[in-house]
Amino acid sequence: MFLLRKIIFSLISLSCIIVAFSPSFSAYGWGYKRTNDHQVPEIGMYQDLLDQYGGYYHDDSGEKTLYLTFDNGFEAGYTDGILDILDENEVPATFFVTGHYVKSAPELIQRMVSDGHLIGNHSYTHADFTALTQSGFKEDLLLFERALQSVTNYDRTQYIRPPKGIFNAQTLEWANELGYIHMFWSLAFVDWHEDNVSGWESAYNQVMDQLHPGAIILLHTVSEDNADMLEHFIKDCIDQGYTFKSLDDLVFRDQVMDPLVD
Repeated sequence: MFLLRKIIFSLISLSCIIVAFSPSFSAYGWGYKRTNDHQVPEIGMYQDLLDQYGGYYHDDSGEKTLYLTFDNGFEAGYTDGILDILDENEVPATFFVTGHYVKSAPELIQRMVSDGHLIGNHSYTHADFTALTQSGFKEDLLLFERALQSVTNYDRTQYIRPPKGIFNAQTLEWANELGYIHMFWSLAFVDWHEDNVSGWESAYNQVMDQLHPGAIILLHTVSEDNADMLEHFIKDCIDQGYTFKSLDDLVFRDQVMDPLVD
C-alpha cells in the first residue's frame, strides 16, 4: 500500500510539473476564410484573441491602404531585386526575418534598414512558439534581437510574426509582456516552395484575386515568381487607387491618433 501511494504521489507531482512548465495544451495555425470579392476575410475565433492581445491581421479603417510584408528564412537570390523595385516605386515594406537570415545575409539586412524598411522578429530558430517554455520563448526572441543589433544600428524590433503562423493565447500574452505586437496577414498564398516556378502571372493573379482595402500582404522572397510580379502588382494597385504604407503608419493611427479623436 505504501508503494502504491508513493507511485500515485510521484505521478501527481509529475503532472504538476508538466502543467507548470508546458506553454499550452493547444496550438493554432493562422488562417482565414479566403475571399475573392475584395472584402476583408473573416478569421472567426481568432478575432477575439487579437482584440484581447492587440494583434493585427489587417487595417480596419476601410481606406484603400496596403501593407507589404515579406518573410525571410533564407536567401535565394531575389531580395536585392525586390529591394530595387521597392526603392524605385517608393514603397515601404516590413521584412520578418530569422536569426539564420541575419547571420547569413547581413548585407541585405543592412540594406533593408538603410532603405527605410522595417525589420520584424520571425524568431531566431524558426521555432514553434507553442512548444517553448516562457523562458525559451523569451530567449529565442532576444537571441534574434542581439543578432540584428550585431549587424545594424537597429534598436529593437516592435513587430513579431510566429513561424508557420503557429500561436496560442499564451504566446500572444508572452509577446505582449516583452513589448511585441503580433502581425498576422489577410492575404497570402503558397509561395514558399523555391522550386515551384509557375510564372509571374500566376503569383500576380493569386494576389490580385484576394486584394482588399487594408490588406496586410504576406509574400516570401524565395519565390522567383514574386520577384518578377512585384512591379506589375505595385503599379496596378496604385492605378486602382491603393496606397502602400508602413506598419508603423497603421499602428500609429490606431493606437495614437484614434484615441485622440475619441
